[in-house]
Amino acid sequence: EKKLVGVRDPHGIRPLSLGRWEGHYVLASETCAFDTIGAEFIKEVNPGEMVIISREGLESIQFLASNSTALCIFEFVYFARPDSDIQGKNVHLVRKELGRQLAREHPLQADLVTGVPDSSLAAASGFAERAGLPYEMGLIKNRYIGRTFIQPDEGIRNTGVQLKLNPVQKVVQGKSIVVVDDSIVRGTTRKKIIKMFFKAGAREVHLRISSPPIISPCYYGINIQTSEELIGSKKEVEEIRRELGATSL
Repeated sequence: EKKLVGVRDPHGIRPLSLGRWEGHYVLASETCAFDTIGAEFIKEVNPGEMVIISREGLESIQFLASNSTALCIFEFVYFARPDSDIQGKNVHLVRKELGRQLAREHPLQADLVTGVPDSSLAAASGFAERAGLPYEMGLIKNRYIGRTFIQPDEGIRNTGVQLKLNPVQKVVQGKSIVVVDDSIVRGTTRKKIIKMFFKAGAREVHLRISSPPIISPCYYGINIQTSEELIGSKKEVEEIRRELGATSL
C-alpha cells in the first residue's frame, strides 16, 4: 500500500502544512501552494510530528516532544512567499510591520522610499507609511534572474545583481532616497545597489534593513558556511555603512 509521510523536525526549523483537496489530504511547505490548487488549509504540522496519509485516511504521530521550537526567521524575512501564512501570521503583513518598526526606530527626512524587489517591498511600504514619505518603484526587477545571495560564487552574485535589478533614473535623480531591504548577508548585493542609485543620480542613499545583523553561519538551507563571509560578524554598523557607501545605515 502506498503511503505519503510528512515529518517535521522537532525544532520546527522549516514550515510544513496539511490541507485537503477534493477529498484527499495534501502536504506543502507553504500554504500558498494550497491556494494554487484550490485546497483547504487544515493545520500546520507540529514540530516533532509525523503525518501518514494512506487509503485509510490520516494518522498523526507525535514522535518527539517539542520543548523549544526554532522556526528559521528567514522564512518571514526572505524565503517564504508573501501570500503564505506561518504560525497563523501572513508573511506580507509581518514584513510590512517590520518596516513600520524600522521607521519607528530609525526615522529620517528624505524625498521618497523604495524597496528592493521582491522580498523587501512589503517592509518598504510599511516604512513609508509610518514615516509619512512617498513610496516609489525605484528599482525594477528582471523576472528571469534567480535569487542572488544563495548563488555559490561571488562572481555570479556580482553579475547577477547587475542583470537582476535596474534603477528608475527619472524617479531617483536628484533625490534623497530611503532604500529598504530585508537583510545584509555578505554585503555584495547592497553595495552594488547603492552604487546603482548614485550612478542614476540619487543625491543621498539611506539604507534601512528590516532584520538584525546576521553574525553566524547557517547549516539549514542557506548557503552560508563561515562567519568570515558575513559582513555583520566582523564590522559594526558604521563600518558597514562606510564599506557599502551608503549615506546612512
